[in-house]
Amino acid sequence: MDYIIIGLLILLVIIGVISLFKNINESNITERLGKLEVNVTKEIGDFKSDLSRTMNEDFNSLTERMDVRLNRINDKVNDRIDENFEKTNKTFNSVLERLSKIDEAQKKIDTLSNDIVSLQGILTDKKSRGIFGEVNLKHIMSNVFGEKNDSIYQMQFTLPNSTIVDCILFAPQPLGMIGIDSKFPLEHYQMMVDKTLSLAERQNAEKLFKADVKKHIDAISNKYIINGVTSDQAIMFLPAEAIFAEINAYHPDLVEYSYKKRVWITSPTTLISTLTVIQVIMKNMERDKYTSIIHEELNKLGIEFGRYKERWDKLSRSIQTVNNDVENIHKTTEKITKRFDAISGVDVENMKKEIEY
Repeated sequence: MDYIIIGLLILLVIIGVISLFKNINESNITERLGKLEVNVTKEIGDFKSDLSRTMNEDFNSLTERMDVRLNRINDKVNDRIDENFEKTNKTFNSVLERLSKIDEAQKKIDTLSNDIVSLQGILTDKKSRGIFGEVNLKHIMSNVFGEKNDSIYQMQFTLPNSTIVDCILFAPQPLGMIGIDSKFPLEHYQMMVDKTLSLAERQNAEKLFKADVKKHIDAISNKYIINGVTSDQAIMFLPAEAIFAEINAYHPDLVEYSYKKRVWITSPTTLISTLTVIQVIMKNMERDKYTSIIHEELNKLGIEFGRYKERWDKLSRSIQTVNNDVENIHKTTEKITKRFDAISGVDVENMKKEIEY
């Protein structure tokens, strides 16, 4: 940039010299050239000084602006770094917290897995499976009717035919005593739904499962429905919702067969609903019984109130009679009093004198 400006100045000087050569004579050339050289040198020096000062000022201003912008950029970068670090820290803490929850859930899953394995072991054994069903049934009965409510239900109840039913429900008439059985067929059901078995094996297991269910329905109907003693119906409780759903969804013939035998197939959910309805009926009947008692007592109270009214009327008439007698006595008393007053006011001496004369 400096060389271009200097070159332009030199060019101007040359043009000026040529012009001077044309307009002045040769005697003044040396003098003018000297002055011109001085002026050009001064101008060039002033120009360089101004240019240097301007460039320094511009450079300083540019440096200051660059410093300000760099500081702003640095502040923003620091803010972003702090913000990102805070977010990263929160994310890291959240990840740690979730990992902790996952670890806890995994422990619970492991525990549940162990429980399931234990439950499978229980359900494999027929006797243990029966105990499992009884425990579930007792839990449901106690939740609906309360613990040890012998007036409504009893566990392991002995019927007159010497059979022991898992639970007897003392429902209101005309239902009467309803037997509830908690044993359920499981072996062939497990084979029927086992996808690792062949289709033929599963179909054969299905036939055996249906035969087991019908056999169980027959046993309940024959043992727990006693004419003149129990209700004409009984309940088959299946603790496994899956088996209940399987029968109702895919084996309507079994449901129809249970209807004919007066045996109602229930699951935990449907048994609770059934017991709740019976409980409402029992409460309504109990309330109706007290209503009749209240009505009877009100009738008795009405009779007593009639007697009270009759006696009150008699007493009122007696009081009226006494009141009349009191009034008559008062009148008589007034008359007697007036007579005594009249007698007291008579002049006895004058009467004697009149008699003497």
